[in-house]
Amino acid sequence: MSPPRSPCGSRTAVAASVGGVPVWVEEVDAREDRLRGSRLASSLPRRGTSEGRQLRRWLTQLLVTERLVAAEAAARGLTADGAPSEDELLPDTTTRLEIGSIAGSVLADPLARALFVHVTAAVDITDAQVREYFERNPRRFGSTAQIADHLRGAVRRRAFRLWLDARCAELVELAPGYEHPGDPRQPDNTHRH
Repeated sequence: MSPPRSPCGSRTAVAASVGGVPVWVEEVDAREDRLRGSRLASSLPRRGTSEGRQLRRWLTQLLVTERLVAAEAAARGLTADGAPSEDELLPDTTTRLEIGSIAGSVLADPLARALFVHVTAAVDITDAQVREYFERNPRRFGSTAQIADHLRGAVRRRAFRLWLDARCAELVELAPGYEHPGDPRQPDNTHRH
């Protein structure tokens, strides 16, 4: 893949790479422009501010994760056919928070949901876990089948998130200025303990 050229003819900068394949700064720019042109524009931080740079870092994370998911699905020969709905995997706000904003956003794509099913197919729970949960929360669910579905969903979301994090750690390289928003080494990180 040859890099896109700017109107002046110079090659554009690389924001990140996934398995050696570049993600261009122009792609981050385009994603940001699309977001700023949406109904969410008024809630976004101003460009050039610390928060604006953090938004670009988050968008870079989303782009590299989308690219990684597409490559992983292709390597496994997966298609979106028969993928569960987004609501089946992420039925409420709690589950979306639990899996994280990047994984939750990526799961809007049916191909990512097919990959989720593939990656977590062998992940399950035991009858003992269901029984123990019921003993701790006797009034939360009406049946053990509901408890089993709840617990299975939680362990599968955790397994997918951990798998996704591990694959990103293996295959993704971020350029300076496009570090993970939570990386304590980057200058705009404000999360302190």
